[in-house]
Amino acid sequence: MLKEKIKALASQYAPELIAIRHHIHANPELSYKEFETSKFVQDKLSALHIPFEIKATTGVVGLLKGKNPGKRIIALRADMDALPITEENDVPYKSRNPGVMHACGHDVHTTCLLGAAKILNETKNDWEGTIKFIFQPGEEKNPGGASLMIKEGVLENPKPSAILGLHVHPQLETGKYRFRGGKIMASADEIYITIKSKGGHAAAPQQTADTILIAAQLVVALQQIISRNRNPFSPSVLSITSFQGGYTTNVIPSEVKLMGTFRAMDEQWRFEAHTLIRKLATELVHSMGAEIDLHIDVGYPTVYNDEKLNTVVESFAADYAGASNIEESELRMGAEDFGYYSQVIPGCFYRLGAGNVSKGIISGVHTPTFNIDEDAIELGAGMMAWLGATVQI
Repeated sequence: MLKEKIKALASQYAPELIAIRHHIHANPELSYKEFETSKFVQDKLSALHIPFEIKATTGVVGLLKGKNPGKRIIALRADMDALPITEENDVPYKSRNPGVMHACGHDVHTTCLLGAAKILNETKNDWEGTIKFIFQPGEEKNPGGASLMIKEGVLENPKPSAILGLHVHPQLETGKYRFRGGKIMASADEIYITIKSKGGHAAAPQQTADTILIAAQLVVALQQIISRNRNPFSPSVLSITSFQGGYTTNVIPSEVKLMGTFRAMDEQWRFEAHTLIRKLATELVHSMGAEIDLHIDVGYPTVYNDEKLNTVVESFAADYAGASNIEESELRMGAEDFGYYSQVIPGCFYRLGAGNVSKGIISGVHTPTFNIDEDAIELGAGMMAWLGATVQI
């Protein structure tokens, strides 16, 4: 049976895949600068004789045909970029690029997709349809590599009927998977505010607008957007994360800068909130005698898992891994540019367990000690190959 064949191949290739992960992890590259990683992926696909094309400079899109290639077209996606974090793990494959680290597991995602490509290539006479392998750049940084890949036609010629993607989850034990239909991850927008006045002596605040006081008032007032305007049944977060102003004790600065993030699960509320943020901030700052520059950098949309597709995928996943290893994902206010894909075609974004308390592998993503239980690589590659070979809607 195909399932047993895929499991056997995933087990057989596991040492090779772990070595691939080590290579990618040791050589991380920041968003939109994944030149060597892209070349590495291209070389691996070339070795498998899988044709590919380049999109968005460093993105790679492979195409593999099974039996009856027009019967179904499924896309499988992985991201390749790393984060500007200094790694603190003491491992042989520790990052060789100072200040850059695969702290979000994209090295694992890329490895799992390469593994799935190898398995599917070897079993292409056992499944029907066509598989697109999407290795994308820039998931960690606006405007998101997914948006650039889509603009360059990654979801056309041929157009997939669905797209699947995974994300490692160190708070989930290895061997487990999580799925959820509908909304699963939040949109993410960046807020940049500059409050300006002429500045002045701290002993004579009446002669200027106090930008520090105004900024402090604004930080507090902005929380009204959430507490008094948002539907309480719709998750949303507004966090001011940077307050920069002043340089000495006796000067009221002429300028204070604020930065923050706004997240929502509802696209209509998302843009209503943008209007409210602009209105409240502008009116408050003007009422206190200062001027304001405000910019909202619109980022990733919500990630929405197509309900029908998620049901189908979850069923096949349970068949592969056992129903006891399939759990429901929690809603997450984190963001993912996979949301761009799911705006165009049905998508399913799921979690791959990669933690192991007994091995001390518990650090979260985006931390300098993030790592995974590498047993998850065999499971991730096998599951992705299985879903690629079987799912259709």
